[in-house]
Amino acid sequence: MRDDLRSNGIRVELWKESESIGKKIREASMQKIPYQLIVGEKEVKAKKIAVRTREGKDLGAMPLKKFVDKIKNEIEKKK
Repeated sequence: MRDDLRSNGIRVELWKESESIGKKIREASMQKIPYQLIVGEKEVKAKKIAVRTREGKDLGAMPLKKFVDKIKNEIEKKK
């Protein structure tokens, strides 16, 4: 998954610490990370990713391809 994102020009940082998911989400929000992708057992089974924005908005679960297309579109709009 990380390689798929990177191959599409999307910067990725993987957090594997043993902290709670809530703490990781709060920390990412404080660091103003634009999108947080959460992949737990439920997401792996569904072959999807859960997406949150830095503002705390839950975009829900979506296939990785849909997220990549969304981000690439946003990047193109900024150019």
